[in-house]
Amino acid sequence: MRKLENSELDRKSIEDFKRSDKTPLILVLDDIRSLHNIGSVFRTADAFLIEKIILCGITATPPNKEIHKTALGATETVAWEHHENILEVIENLKKENTLTLAIEQVESAIFLQDFKTEKNQKYALVFGNEVYGVAQEAVALCDGCIEIPQLGTKHSLNIAVSAGIVVWDLFQKLNWPK
Repeated sequence: MRKLENSELDRKSIEDFKRSDKTPLILVLDDIRSLHNIGSVFRTADAFLIEKIILCGITATPPNKEIHKTALGATETVAWEHHENILEVIENLKKENTLTLAIEQVESAIFLQDFKTEKNQKYALVFGNEVYGVAQEAVALCDGCIEIPQLGTKHSLNIAVSAGIVVWDLFQKLNWPK
């Protein structure tokens, strides 16, 4: 077994990325404090050809040196926009027939492994603040909630880790089997 060289990885150019068909997922980040978390989510979004990221509230926006440290250029490929009000964002996404899902621990949440995707459906995944999670008002406005099951003592994951887990799971469900 031999580790692949960078030249063997079949990386897309920025132009190829922008022209590629996207995974019908929108990531909504609300009041994320850590610029490293924001950059990590951009990198995950790039890896799985996510349609776009919507940054809300106090969430910082590119260009930013601290975001760039973890995004490593993904802010140049992944479409993004910023809005102040998460509730307006959710309402607008719903008007566009996008299914809005808070990633949060709530009553009646669907465990990630039990969530079923539908072909031709676009999904928006709402991730909240590192300390307080998704705001209750946003949870109430979403179409549903997905919970990542956790068995340890903490029952709390870093937002960038949560995004990676949920995006990978939904990416698989939306793309395989074809």
